[in-house]
Amino acid sequence: MLPPIAEKKLQGWIRSRHIICSGSFFLFETVEYSTIDRFTECVQALGGSLICVKPIKKIWIGNHRKVVLYQAKASLHTPHHDLKQYWVKYGGFYSRFDERG
Repeated sequence: MLPPIAEKKLQGWIRSRHIICSGSFFLFETVEYSTIDRFTECVQALGGSLICVKPIKKIWIGNHRKVVLYQAKASLHTPHHDLKQYWVKYGGFYSRFDERG
């Protein structure tokens, strides 16, 4: 994946509140494990690395279906990207799956 495409995908996830920033790490939350593979590709294309993936909890989707919420933690310490500034401008402090946000 080319870095400009990877950056656009990450920016989309920031706007949709799938990605939040915690210190110097990016936390990505999703209910689809296959999306974590795409997130990992994007992070690696920008010179970063995936640190860990863990199931956080089960959440309700609709009235009759419970799914696992996964959280991926990535480090992206490269000088040529400005995703942290993008997150400050367009992102949120809580993911879309957080009850507070």
